[in-house]
Amino acid sequence: MTKRIWLSILGAALLVSAAPAIYAAGHPGAGQTSSTSASTAAKKKKRASSKSKRKARAKGQTAPTPDRIKEIQAALQREGAYAGEPTGKWDAATVDAMKTYQNKNGISPTGKIDAVSLNKLGLGSQTAGKGAPVAAASSSSSAAPAGSAAKP
Repeated sequence: MTKRIWLSILGAALLVSAAPAIYAAGHPGAGQTSSTSASTAAKKKKRASSKSKRKARAKGQTAPTPDRIKEIQAALQREGAYAGEPTGKWDAATVDAMKTYQNKNGISPTGKIDAVSLNKLGLGSQTAGKGAPVAAASSSSSAAPAGSAAKP
């Protein structure tokens, strides 16, 4: 009977001593001592949960500044679509002026600021609305292959 008790105690001790090694094999990075791995795991869980609560900010276009709106209103005024002084506020009068200008120039009259309208007003960039940029082709005369050195 005592032999059976000793074997049970020995088996339990082996099981307890092998548990961290078995756990570490299944979870990479968890092969530290039990006291430090438990506190590190708790810290990692806290950090991970606080990061997951943060929401990613949506990137995109921002609203135009009052100065930019004044530029657009001045351009619409120059084209005869906007009556009044530029205020820097995108109000109903500005939307109506933009619709009038867009309709007069063959653009879909949405009243919204878009690349085509800004280009026609002279306020857009040369590449706006043209598509993705394309890398310039390198000339073959300036770049010679590494293995083709000129022989005298």
